[in-house]
Amino acid sequence: MGTKTETVQLRGLRFRIRLDGPEGAPWLVFSNSLLTDLTVWDDQVAAFGNRYRILRYDQRGHGGTEVPAAATHLDELAADAAALMRHVGATQAAFIGVSMGAATAMLLASREPALVSAVVASDGQAGTAPGGAASWQERIDFARANGMEAVAEMTVARWFTARSRQGHPALARLRAMIASTPLEGFVACATALQNYGFRDALPGLRQPVLLLAGAEDGAMPTSMRALAEVIPDSRFLEIPQAGHLPGIEAPDAFNAAVGAFLAEHAPAR
Repeated sequence: MGTKTETVQLRGLRFRIRLDGPEGAPWLVFSNSLLTDLTVWDDQVAAFGNRYRILRYDQRGHGGTEVPAAATHLDELAADAAALMRHVGATQAAFIGVSMGAATAMLLASREPALVSAVVASDGQAGTAPGGAASWQERIDFARANGMEAVAEMTVARWFTARSRQGHPALARLRAMIASTPLEGFVACATALQNYGFRDALPGLRQPVLLLAGAEDGAMPTSMRALAEVIPDSRFLEIPQAGHLPGIEAPDAFNAAVGAFLAEHAPAR
């Protein structure tokens, strides 16, 4: 039991990973969003770390993971996750991701079914939205022109509900997390989100899938409800009073939904 943080050299990059929970317990893997790091899952580790062996990692260019030399692609993010899982022996794990991490989770499940036994995808999509490439370029240009502190202010305003922006206890921590993201790490992964798509693979998923979205995350509840119509063994739940990161903004409701799903679809030891 306890927390162990390591730096792992894989696929030409140094990755920061963290292991929690009892050895020999079923595996959970958590994948962070753009502009966050593995600590975005602290509330989930507190809730599930006594029953599961948990792997968290910083996606490339984020947190303590090295910034890649060039822009990346979602295929690279899925391959990173697979390599890290194999490195620690996390096979047949439930894979939980938010936003960019949700896309990573669904793509990985389609590519590596022997690694992923179940998926929780929160506030993420299976492809770049129409017009999304230009929108992502605007965000990249804004970051280059104004810096990551300005990106943090803009992002918090977009991701959190108006209610939470009045004093949610996680607000300052998230703002600092975003501001500390390396500019080129943000650019590398934002570029990956400019042009990706794997919706055609979703009908072939054989794992149980829980799709979650913050009720106040713009059009995300609608788009994720649509994913539930094409993924065979899936269900969609809306998290009330939450925006883009319900696991950090509404952790009790998020953890209750995830816990019920895991109780039904617990990964193998």
